Amino acid sequence: MDLETLIERCRTGDPLAWEMLVRRYQGRAFGLAYHYLGNAEEARDLAQEIFVRIYERLASCTSAETFVPWMIRIGRNLCIDRLRRRRARPQAVTTPVEEMVDLAADAPGPATDLERGARRDLVQRAIARLSDVNREVILLKEIEGLTLQEIAEMLGVPIGTVKSRSNRARIALADEVRLLLGGSA
Repeated sequence: MDLETLIERCRTGDPLAWEMLVRRYQGRAFGLAYHYLGNAEEARDLAQEIFVRIYERLASCTSAETFVPWMIRIGRNLCIDRLRRRRARPQAVTTPVEEMVDLAADAPGPATDLERGARRDLVQRAIARLSDVNREVILLKEIEGLTLQEIAEMLGVPIGTVKSRSNRARIALADEVRLLLGGSA
Protein backbone atom coordinates (compact mmCIF):
# COMPACT_ATOMS: atom_id res chain seq x y z
CA MET A 1 0.00 0.00 0.00
CA ASP A 2 1.39 3.42 -0.91
CA LEU A 3 2.11 5.90 1.85
CA GLU A 4 -0.56 8.42 0.79
CA THR A 5 -3.31 5.78 1.07
CA LEU A 6 -1.86 4.47 4.31
CA ILE A 7 -1.85 7.92 5.91
CA GLU A 8 -5.39 8.60 4.74
CA ARG A 9 -6.61 5.30 6.19
CA CYS A 10 -4.84 6.10 9.48
CA ARG A 11 -6.62 9.46 9.58
CA THR A 12 -9.97 7.67 9.27
CA GLY A 13 -9.09 5.50 12.29
CA ASP A 14 -8.21 2.22 10.54
CA PRO A 15 -6.25 0.24 13.18
CA LEU A 16 -4.67 -2.10 10.60
CA ALA A 17 -3.38 0.85 8.61
CA TRP A 18 -1.92 2.36 11.78
CA GLU A 19 -0.20 -0.94 12.61
CA MET A 20 1.22 -1.07 9.08
CA LEU A 21 2.50 2.50 9.37
CA VAL A 22 4.16 1.79 12.72
CA ARG A 23 5.77 -1.42 11.43
CA ARG A 24 7.06 0.38 8.34
CA TYR A 25 8.74 3.20 10.29
CA GLN A 26 9.48 1.77 13.75
CA GLY A 27 13.07 0.92 12.86
CA ARG A 28 13.69 4.42 11.61
CA ALA A 29 12.17 5.98 14.74
CA PHE A 30 14.26 3.71 16.97
CA GLY A 31 17.43 4.43 14.97
CA LEU A 32 16.89 8.16 15.22
CA ALA A 33 16.30 7.98 18.97
CA TYR A 34 19.27 5.65 19.49
CA HIS A 35 21.65 7.94 17.63
CA TYR A 36 20.59 10.89 19.76
CA LEU A 37 20.37 9.10 23.10
CA GLY A 38 22.96 6.32 22.83
CA ASN A 39 20.87 3.96 24.97
CA ALA A 40 18.78 1.17 23.40
CA GLU A 41 16.18 0.95 26.18
CA GLU A 42 15.65 4.69 26.29
CA ALA A 43 15.50 4.76 22.48
CA ARG A 44 12.73 2.12 22.48
CA ASP A 45 10.72 4.20 24.94
CA LEU A 46 11.23 7.34 22.90
CA ALA A 47 10.29 5.57 19.65
CA GLN A 48 6.93 4.78 21.25
CA GLU A 49 6.57 8.43 22.22
CA ILE A 50 7.32 9.41 18.63
CA PHE A 51 4.44 7.28 17.38
CA VAL A 52 2.09 8.60 20.05
CA ARG A 53 2.90 12.13 18.89
CA ILE A 54 2.48 11.12 15.23
CA TYR A 55 -0.92 9.61 16.04
CA GLU A 56 -2.02 12.74 17.87
CA ARG A 57 -0.88 15.06 15.07
CA LEU A 58 -1.39 12.99 11.93
CA ALA A 59 -3.88 15.53 10.60
CA SER A 60 -1.09 18.12 10.42
CA CYS A 61 1.00 16.01 8.03
CA THR A 62 0.34 17.61 4.67
CA SER A 63 1.44 14.87 2.26
CA ALA A 64 3.19 11.53 1.88
CA GLU A 65 6.30 13.28 0.49
CA THR A 66 6.71 15.28 3.70
CA PHE A 67 5.86 12.44 6.10
CA VAL A 68 9.41 11.19 6.75
CA PRO A 69 10.93 14.66 7.36
CA TRP A 70 7.86 15.48 9.52
CA MET A 71 8.34 12.27 11.51
CA ILE A 72 12.06 12.96 11.93
CA ARG A 73 11.31 16.51 13.11
CA ILE A 74 8.94 15.12 15.74
CA GLY A 75 11.53 12.55 16.81
CA ARG A 76 14.34 15.09 16.90
CA ASN A 77 12.32 17.45 19.08
CA LEU A 78 11.43 14.64 21.50
CA CYS A 79 15.08 13.54 21.63
CA ILE A 80 16.26 17.06 22.37
CA ASP A 81 13.66 17.36 25.14
CA ARG A 82 14.81 14.03 26.60
CA LEU A 83 18.47 15.11 26.45
CA ARG A 84 17.62 18.36 28.24
CA ARG A 85 15.84 16.44 30.99
CA ARG A 86 18.77 14.03 31.20
CA ARG A 87 21.23 16.91 31.65
CA ALA A 88 19.00 18.44 34.33
CA ARG A 89 18.88 15.10 36.19
CA PRO A 90 21.95 13.01 35.34
CA GLN A 91 21.71 9.28 35.92
CA ALA A 92 23.66 7.79 38.82
CA VAL A 93 25.00 4.84 36.78
CA THR A 94 26.43 5.14 33.29
CA THR A 95 26.66 2.28 30.84
CA PRO A 96 29.95 1.78 28.97
CA VAL A 97 29.77 2.39 25.21
CA GLU A 98 30.84 -1.20 24.53
CA GLU A 99 27.63 -2.49 26.16
CA MET A 100 25.38 -0.14 24.18
CA VAL A 101 26.33 -1.38 20.74
CA ASP A 102 23.66 -3.66 19.34
CA LEU A 103 25.09 -5.28 16.19
CA ALA A 104 23.08 -7.46 13.87
CA ALA A 105 24.79 -10.28 11.93
CA ASP A 106 24.45 -10.22 8.14
CA ALA A 107 25.56 -13.87 7.77
CA PRO A 108 28.76 -13.69 5.67
CA GLY A 109 30.83 -15.07 8.53
CA PRO A 110 32.24 -14.33 11.95
CA ALA A 111 35.38 -12.58 10.71
CA THR A 112 33.39 -10.28 8.44
CA ASP A 113 30.90 -9.61 11.21
CA LEU A 114 33.72 -8.79 13.61
CA GLU A 115 35.33 -6.40 11.14
CA ARG A 116 32.03 -4.67 10.34
CA GLY A 117 31.22 -4.46 14.04
CA ALA A 118 34.58 -2.90 14.81
CA ARG A 119 34.12 -0.30 12.06
CA ARG A 120 30.56 0.46 13.17
CA ASP A 121 31.71 0.76 16.79
CA LEU A 122 34.55 3.05 15.75
CA VAL A 123 32.21 5.33 13.80
CA GLN A 124 29.65 5.37 16.63
CA ARG A 125 32.34 6.28 19.16
CA ALA A 126 33.64 8.99 16.82
CA ILE A 127 30.12 10.38 16.33
CA ALA A 128 29.61 10.40 20.11
CA ARG A 129 32.74 12.57 20.47
CA LEU A 130 31.46 15.23 18.04
CA SER A 131 29.90 18.49 19.17
CA ASP A 132 26.10 18.50 19.35
CA VAL A 133 25.83 20.55 16.15
CA ASN A 134 28.18 18.28 14.17
CA ARG A 135 26.56 15.11 15.52
CA GLU A 136 23.10 16.36 14.56
CA VAL A 137 24.14 17.25 11.01
CA ILE A 138 25.81 13.84 10.52
CA LEU A 139 22.71 12.12 11.92
CA LEU A 140 20.20 14.02 9.78
CA LYS A 141 22.18 14.03 6.53
CA GLU A 142 24.26 10.87 6.49
CA ILE A 143 22.25 8.48 8.67
CA GLU A 144 18.65 9.64 8.13
CA GLY A 145 19.28 10.69 4.52
CA LEU A 146 17.52 14.05 4.63
CA THR A 147 18.28 16.58 1.92
CA LEU A 148 20.12 19.80 2.71
CA GLN A 149 16.87 21.71 2.08
CA GLU A 150 14.92 19.52 4.53
CA ILE A 151 17.63 19.96 7.18
CA ALA A 152 17.66 23.73 6.65
CA GLU A 153 13.90 23.90 7.09
CA MET A 154 14.02 21.64 10.17
CA LEU A 155 16.78 23.63 11.87
CA GLY A 156 15.49 27.00 10.69
CA VAL A 157 18.79 28.05 9.12
CA PRO A 158 19.82 28.96 5.56
CA ILE A 159 20.83 26.11 3.26
CA GLY A 160 24.35 27.57 3.00
CA THR A 161 24.72 27.21 6.75
CA VAL A 162 23.68 23.56 6.50
CA LYS A 163 26.21 22.98 3.72
CA SER A 164 29.06 24.47 5.72
CA ARG A 165 28.00 22.65 8.91
CA SER A 166 27.82 19.40 6.95
CA ASN A 167 31.30 19.90 5.55
CA ARG A 168 32.75 20.79 8.97
CA ALA A 169 30.95 17.84 10.57
CA ARG A 170 32.37 15.36 8.05
CA ILE A 171 35.89 16.74 8.60
CA ALA A 172 35.44 16.59 12.38
CA LEU A 173 34.17 13.00 12.10
CA ALA A 174 37.17 12.00 10.00
CA ASP A 175 39.50 13.65 12.55
CA GLU A 176 37.82 11.78 15.42
CA VAL A 177 38.12 8.47 13.58
CA ARG A 178 41.84 9.13 13.02
CA LEU A 179 42.30 10.02 16.68
CA LEU A 180 40.54 6.82 17.78
CA LEU A 181 42.72 4.78 15.44
CA GLY A 182 45.78 6.32 17.06
CA GLY A 183 46.74 8.62 14.20
CA SER A 184 47.13 12.37 14.30
CA ALA A 185 44.23 14.67 13.38
